[in-house]
Amino acid sequence: MTSLRPYLLRALVDWIVDNGRTPHMVIDCAVPGVEVPTEHARDSKLTLNISAAAVRNFSLDDERVSMDCRFHGHATHISAPVGAVVGVYAKETGMGMGFEVDRGDSHAPAKPAQRPKLTLVK
Repeated sequence: MTSLRPYLLRALVDWIVDNGRTPHMVIDCAVPGVEVPTEHARDSKLTLNISAAAVRNFSLDDERVSMDCRFHGHATHISAPVGAVVGVYAKETGMGMGFEVDRGDSHAPAKPAQRPKLTLVK
């Protein structure tokens, strides 16, 4: 099955906008493939206002999120894998959802679980 994350991200953004709030997205800059101006990041996280008034050419497909925005008057293109998005929330209320970082290795074989060790107690 395809990843659920991009569907949840799109739904959260739509929900926030439909309720007249300002959607913000938090991106983990340490994830490979993230193209953002890291000088604006805090603790390797960048929070972006993704409202229609703040960005142009916003795109959120099954693999990447991208947009054109401005930082201190300089036009900047932002692009990141959806696995780098660690949160979407409404600026005014803080309501939204957080996610764990997905570095794209979810298709790696799972490590076999260790069997529990039982001890006989008398």
